[in-house]
Amino acid sequence: MPDTTPILPSAPCLRLRATEADWDALSPAEARAMWWSMQAIRSFEEAVLRLASETLVHGPAHSSIGQEGGATGAIFALKPGDQINGSHRGHHQFLAKALRHVGATDAVTPEARGVMRQALAEIMGLSPGWSGGRGGSMHLRWAEAGCLGTNAIVGGGVPLAAGAAAAMKFAGTDNVAVTFLGDGATNIGAALETMNLAAAWSLPMVFFIENNGYAVSTTVAESTRETRLAARGMGFGIPSWQVDGMDPLAVKLAMEQAVALCRAGKGPALIEAECYRFFHQNGPLPGSAFGYRTKEEEAAWRARDPISALGRRLPQAETTRMRAEIEAAMAEIVEEFTEPAGNARRIRPALWPDPATKDEHIRGDLSELRGMRTEFRGRIVSRKFIDCVSEVMHRRMATDPRIIVMGEDIHRLRGGTNGATRGLAEAFPGRILGTPIAEAAFMGLAGGMAMDGRFRPVVEFMYPDFLWVAADQVFNQAAKARHMFGGTAKAPLVLRTKVAIGTGYGSQHSMDPAGIFATAPGWRIVAPSTPYDYVGLMNAALACDDPVLVLEHVALYQSEGEAPEGDWDYVIPIGSAKTVRRGSAVTVATYLNMVSQCVAAADATGADAEVIDLRTLDRASLDWATVEASVKRTGALIVVEEGAQGPSWGGWFADAAQRWLFDWLDAPVARVTGGEASPTISKVLEHAARATQADVEAALLAMERDRGRR
Repeated sequence: MPDTTPILPSAPCLRLRATEADWDALSPAEARAMWWSMQAIRSFEEAVLRLASETLVHGPAHSSIGQEGGATGAIFALKPGDQINGSHRGHHQFLAKALRHVGATDAVTPEARGVMRQALAEIMGLSPGWSGGRGGSMHLRWAEAGCLGTNAIVGGGVPLAAGAAAAMKFAGTDNVAVTFLGDGATNIGAALETMNLAAAWSLPMVFFIENNGYAVSTTVAESTRETRLAARGMGFGIPSWQVDGMDPLAVKLAMEQAVALCRAGKGPALIEAECYRFFHQNGPLPGSAFGYRTKEEEAAWRARDPISALGRRLPQAETTRMRAEIEAAMAEIVEEFTEPAGNARRIRPALWPDPATKDEHIRGDLSELRGMRTEFRGRIVSRKFIDCVSEVMHRRMATDPRIIVMGEDIHRLRGGTNGATRGLAEAFPGRILGTPIAEAAFMGLAGGMAMDGRFRPVVEFMYPDFLWVAADQVFNQAAKARHMFGGTAKAPLVLRTKVAIGTGYGSQHSMDPAGIFATAPGWRIVAPSTPYDYVGLMNAALACDDPVLVLEHVALYQSEGEAPEGDWDYVIPIGSAKTVRRGSAVTVATYLNMVSQCVAAADATGADAEVIDLRTLDRASLDWATVEASVKRTGALIVVEEGAQGPSWGGWFADAAQRWLFDWLDAPVARVTGGEASPTISKVLEHAARATQADVEAALLAMERDRGRR
């Protein structure tokens, strides 16, 4: 018979309850302020639901009526420098933090009215909103108040909050980041990855779980065996509290303990607040109208209404006055935004955003790069590509303390798996962060740090194929932040990764991600083919206020080429292509490893080809002037890329070129790509799946034949 002994968790998990002594210790002024906060949220939400029922809210209206106690209790435990983010159901948290920021306690001051006005405008999609109407109900942000932005992706904001917490820690403050998430998000990989990463790095972060019992209509018990969601923290060594979310004082007391732990450098912490949304997932009807809740259950929870419960502890004359003032203010704001339209009302047309601004704020204008030195002041020597990768990072980290580098194994193995971070961990202790295998978490953390503005994170994805496990953070979060929040957010981060076609690592380690990133407005893409270009383009990327993908190629790492000596500070502007071979019969546009192969193909065939190294690949930055000038001379264009046809970059570029350059083309745009399938392990099959010099030679000869030149 084996011996067994219990294994105790390394972190406590406690149930906290407010006592009458705690209520007696609460000052009348603070009790009044908490009631006012909850009622302001309630009246605001009721106005939103009325507008939604009149179809004056375009899109969802995820009300938080019933959950005001948790939001108010949590926010009242925070300091002004603390920051929060949340999910699609985040009106209550946003309002609690924003109203607290303007000092609203028991009256509708002009500042408080301004908060409610801008929030309602944003939810209605109107230009006076916080993000000019772009964010709507699910994307509320006011950075000045510490509201980092609510998020439509379940669990999507959790890694971003970790980034804010990391920025606080690296900046040496005692501030805390709070991420509000629902019960459904506790089963999301990115949220769980972030819990692990935040615990491993002792980040000052509180995971605040609003357990309202339902993810839309699916119950917690249907989703997980362990329905005590506070237990999630124990698995990661995170101290946790479970509390009645309908009791704002109990929440405040739990939150005070959690943030004290974080301020002492012992974070993160986790709180599960048990609460209830009085209405359905979206709109003005109760859940019972859809059959997944009973009217009896809803009535039982409504009997525990946090506003009514706290109101019974205050003079009725005070609560009557405050409610009347709040509702009058909301009625005035609604009247300001609407006008009669027959038997109904409509939004005043002058309040809609200008349709001509639909594409504004996708990315910056690169003004931050103006004035940077593009003149090279050193001398050119021959060096290995990979040596310049690490050398330029040494220089930039020595001159810019904002740069933090993170990725898997980058702090070991003498510079990661390829030597790109060689010597950095020793030279810059604490700024080279080896991460768990958790791309969603550390990519999102980097995005949150970037949006914070105090740091410039550099992320390494060991292989670009891994972006798929972090796709939400790459494409829904970092790429869309600036546009979604109406230009109020920036995401200055660099994502480094390598194309490994030809290394035998198979289908899940060999993609060229340029085509995927080109479909995501917001990302800039640079693809240096020489050591010299790498230094100049990396310097530009690290100065850019947009997220930048820096593409590298394994085949180039050990190659030698022109490299700088004595000057590591020059910049190659984003959006500048380079003509590497002159010709007059056909233009070949390419990037990365295929640049040298295209030159070799032209030499081998004797074709009078002009080869352009594009260097920048995103739609907004592509150097059309250089391509156009070349095609005007040659009358023909071949687009060359090494990777598979599916995630192809050349597809959209060839389409755009056909229309952009139509008047000067004597033949259709030709393309050279790899095959349909991703490269596989077999050396023979891998070689067959990629584009090679031989394919470029064939395309050059075919173009000459088609134009009657051979």
